[in-house]
Parts: sequence; structure tokens; C-alpha cells
Amino acid sequence: MTLVLASQSPRRRELLAQAGLGVEGFSFERVNPDIDETPLAGEPPANYVARLAVEKAKAGLALCGHINGPVVLGSDTIVVLDGLLLGKPGDKAEAVAMLSALSGREHQVMTAVALTDGDRTLCDTVTTKVRFATLSLQDIQAYVDTGEPMDKAGAYGIQGLGGVFVEAIDGSYSAVVGLPLVESRRLLAAFSLI
Repeated sequence: MTLVLASQSPRRRELLAQAGLGVEGFSFERVNPDIDETPLAGEPPANYVARLAVEKAKAGLALCGHINGPVVLGSDTIVVLDGLLLGKPGDKAEAVAMLSALSGREHQVMTAVALTDGDRTLCDTVTTKVRFATLSLQDIQAYVDTGEPMDKAGAYGIQGLGGVFVEAIDGSYSAVVGLPLVESRRLLAAFSLI
């Protein structure tokens, strides 16, 4: 079996490599599936993030014709505030609005991870509570001007400059970054990959 990461995210690549700690010869290939990430009407955030992780894994599997015995890992991360999904901002104004809404408040980060070999698909979703400090408009504007928020759900990256805004977390730090390590290792073990 060959493990394949269905993502080009450098953060997920680093975390998956970390998940193989202590496993001799642990390695993986990468593919970059393209899926429609539009939420379905009335779809709860937890269902949405799990669906995307599974769809990414299955779309990744379809790109693995050149690989013998692929097992594909797909993952997705979303930010939820007051039950509303905060995706990647479309422009700087939307990033400012998202960060202003998160300021001084607690939100949820949901990350789902899925593995499939085509016959069997397993998925796990992790929810972490994140509390932001109160931010000034100057703080927000300075951060948005760095460009970091533009490709991040909720317009921030905890592992980057956006980490200065995070007052507290309750749950998995690695899940907020993009891949829950403990749950990923559990799924890898279920497929005898570690």
C-alpha cells in the first residue's frame, strides 16, 4: 500500500510527516485534487467539513492510477462562528470583516480527516475551541496587509503571524493548523499504514 496525501498544503504535508514519527520508512506521495467546495443548502458545518474531506480523498484516489495500492488521505478545515461558516476571504475587505467578527470572541475550528482505498472510507472530525484577543482595527489591517489571511479559513493562520491573536485554545492545536495528529494516526493504523 502507498499512502497519498490529497493536498498541496505545506502545513498538511509537514503534519502528515510528523504523524509518521517512529515508523521506519514512513513516506507518502502527493496529489492535488480539485473539488467543488460549495456548501449544500442547510448543510451543518460538521457535515460539510466531513463531506469535503471524504470528497478530497476520493478525488485524490482518482488521480492515483500510476500508484500501486493507494490509500488516500483527504482533509479539510473550517472556521465556525455562531453556527456560520467562515471560509477563505474573497478579498481584503472580507478578511477585515471576518477578523473583526472573531475579535474578543470564541469560535470553533473543525477539521475532518478521511482515508480511503476505494473499498473502505473512514473519516473523523475534530472540533477545537479558539478564543481571540480583542483586536484593534490597526492590528487587523496590519495583518491583512501581510497577505497571510487570504488563503486561510476564517482569515487567519494560528501557526503563522495570526497566532498572536489567539488567546486560548481548547482542543487539538494540530487540527487548527490543518491535520489532527492523534486522529490521523488512528486512521493510518486502521489501514495498517503505521
